[in-house]
Amino acid sequence: MRGEFGGGRGDRHGFGFGFGPGFGPGPGFGRGGGGRGERFLEQGDLRWLVLDLIDKQPRHGYELIKAIEEMMGGQYSPSPGVVYPTLTFLEETGLIDSEADGKKKLYSITDDGKAALAENEASMQALRARLDQVKARFGGAPAPELARAMGNLRSALQIRMSKGELSPETLATITAAIDKAAGEIERA
Repeated sequence: MRGEFGGGRGDRHGFGFGFGPGFGPGPGFGRGGGGRGERFLEQGDLRWLVLDLIDKQPRHGYELIKAIEEMMGGQYSPSPGVVYPTLTFLEETGLIDSEADGKKKLYSITDDGKAALAENEASMQALRARLDQVKARFGGAPAPELARAMGNLRSALQIRMSKGELSPETLATITAAIDKAAGEIERA
């Protein structure tokens, strides 16, 4: 798609393809990817989002992951396996630079990156609107008490499963407890 991040055949960055759809993760990627085939981000959105966040202030990769997770109300957190290749691509295309900051890299936007954002402000506004819809629909992160309780259940199940095979009686006890809790939650 021509125009996205200066993309198109023979673009100035020499990659010969647009910096939009077709690069990056597919449907339902990442933790909390929306389920039922939904996407929190469309293809190409993560690159726009990363570039926009770096434009606001230089950041490390981990800070970008946390900023995106916060923007998505805790419902989605991109994996390092998606974010770091995106950063590499942005750097190789000349839209961001990096400098060593201890053992980490600190990423900052270039003049080309600023120009790309300015040229595609309409796309950025559409992305921000979609993010606002996601946050409104999912209502932000769960209350800390709920997140703790969910973590406790997950940990208890993992610990019990690591102890070996479940007897039929133990399996019945565990599933009955979970089913009972589910019923109580639905009635709450």
